[in-house]
Amino acid sequence: MDIQVGNIVKLKKQHPCGSREWEVLRVGADFRLKCLGCGHQIMVPRKLVEKNVREIREKA
Repeated sequence: MDIQVGNIVKLKKQHPCGSREWEVLRVGADFRLKCLGCGHQIMVPRKLVEKNVREIREKA
C-alpha cells in the first residue's frame, strides 16, 4: 500500500469526534495521523492502518 506524508486517509472506524478522515504526518513502522475533525494526533502501527484504510487521496 502506497501511503505518503500529506495524504488523507479515510478509515473504517470513526474517531469519537465523528470524523473518519486523517492526515498522514509521518510514515515508517508507525504512522502519525492527525484527525481532520478535531486535530488530535495519534501514532498507529503500520499494520493496523493498512488493515483499516478505505480510501487514500491527495491533500487538496
